[in-house]
Amino acid sequence: MAKRSPEQLRSHRWFGVTDLRSFGHRSRTLQMGYAREDFMGKPVIAIINTWSDINPCHAHFRVRVEDVKRGVWQAGGFPIELPALSLSENFVKPTTMLYRNLLALEVEELLRSHPIDGAVLMGGCDKTTPATVMGAISMNLPMIFMPAGPMIRGHHGGTILGSGSDIWKYWAEKEAGTITNQQWNDMEAGIARSPGTCMTMGTASTMTSIVETLGLSLPGAASIPAVDAAHPRMASLTGRKIVEMVWDDLKPSDILTRRSFENALMVHNALAGSTNAMIHLVAMAGRAGVEVNLQDFDDFAQKVPVIANLRPSGEWLMEDFHIAGGIRGLLSRLAPMLHLDERTVAGTLRDALEGAAVYNDDVIRPLDKPIAASGGTAILRGNLAPKGCVIKPPAAEARLLQHTGPAIVFDTYDEMTKAVNDLDLDVTPDHIMVLRNAGPIGGPGMPEWGMLPIPKKLLKQGVRDMLRISDARMSGTSYGACILHVSPEAHIGGPLAAVRTGDLITVDVPNRSIHLHVSDEQIKDRLRTWSPPPRDYPRGYNKLFAQHIRQADEGCDFDFLEGSGGVPEPEIH
Repeated sequence: MAKRSPEQLRSHRWFGVTDLRSFGHRSRTLQMGYAREDFMGKPVIAIINTWSDINPCHAHFRVRVEDVKRGVWQAGGFPIELPALSLSENFVKPTTMLYRNLLALEVEELLRSHPIDGAVLMGGCDKTTPATVMGAISMNLPMIFMPAGPMIRGHHGGTILGSGSDIWKYWAEKEAGTITNQQWNDMEAGIARSPGTCMTMGTASTMTSIVETLGLSLPGAASIPAVDAAHPRMASLTGRKIVEMVWDDLKPSDILTRRSFENALMVHNALAGSTNAMIHLVAMAGRAGVEVNLQDFDDFAQKVPVIANLRPSGEWLMEDFHIAGGIRGLLSRLAPMLHLDERTVAGTLRDALEGAAVYNDDVIRPLDKPIAASGGTAILRGNLAPKGCVIKPPAAEARLLQHTGPAIVFDTYDEMTKAVNDLDLDVTPDHIMVLRNAGPIGGPGMPEWGMLPIPKKLLKQGVRDMLRISDARMSGTSYGACILHVSPEAHIGGPLAAVRTGDLITVDVPNRSIHLHVSDEQIKDRLRTWSPPPRDYPRGYNKLFAQHIRQADEGCDFDFLEGSGGVPEPEIH
């Protein structure tokens, strides 16, 4: 492959020509203390840094960006740090999903408007991975993703704790009265012990694993714990690699194909990955001009075994996964099923697996000894969800995968919260809890409300799982018989809006169906007299969001951002 010359760099239009405007660009760069030798004729590398003071998952990015810069300098590039929306999953309300597309838009425009030749994307906390990648795919400059990495294991009283998953588990025990407030407080202090993303196979690690599988990160990057000494070394290597990619003009469009997304679908199911991946991967593929739909997830789920024994579907945590061989180890086990000749930032997927091994067969199972033969996720359809909904079968009690029960319906999150704390609530373990008006528009932003809490009355009876249905999402660290992403959502008149307390609902996961025992004509009659709760935003981002957001099955991207290319370069005057 022929290398590009300095005159072919995009940044040459800013720095390399002889005119009055370039005089201004060079003089202002000199004003910042750089020498001409630092930036003239060199690839300018944007480092998109999603650090903030209120994002614990990215707390180390303030330092780690210097490791990326070091690699860029070493390879002969000129690094420029560009801060972007941090999207702290823990603190942003009502949900970071409301702002995923805003970060994607910001990344695209940061790269377009500045003298950038290539980009390192620093993310990991749930929405920052798909958002930064979506923006960079649309801009289609050489790019590479540097994941934040998971935090180290939590612990309490000699018991290993996993973020998210064990919060839900022990909260149920606290509500049932089986653990004390002091024990709960001790867990609070011991469950998150370092910078980094959730150390379960939640959305963060699901998405960074998918991005590595797509070929947009260096091999082995996704599973390195944030505080491991290998993490800053990977950051520097990433900085060196992006400079090489710029000279080679290796862009996302050269890497992302239908086959690379099929690899990602296989890995998602082998991990029993987060249900949120369905929204994000559809959106990412859409930006690349590749069609991925919900049926693809179901098709691959039925033929790919779950071999990652990780919480919330399994037993281990990301630190254990990394030590056992990480994504490279998992990919080596899946090799007979993968398209190994797909390109990556570092050659081919086959190249990435050279020397890969698995060191613990319980953490990363052999294909013939999986934790589930298939079905990491399942897509259900029926008169309640004409465009589909999702459940993660390995995370649910088996008895609930084929079940008929009466609905108990909640129109708002607050209504549901009040009800589940009522010890006189008329509810049995056979009931199916329904929360609506929590979708992309109804939420707004499709909050992580889908793991509805078990009513306290049932917790005290020993119940720890029941069927729950919503047009919301749930955290990738959550578990249970939760049916999510019901599409179309209730707020726009989807059938979920017609359900009434007492209606019978049948869920049949093996047969991929969900059915409301109400006739089509009755559903239509109920919807004729129905009106959605007000979501009339007079201005600002929420107004833009409500006008242009797609439904869950379409990836929740903005309609005007879908597809690749089509936006002209800025004129340099």
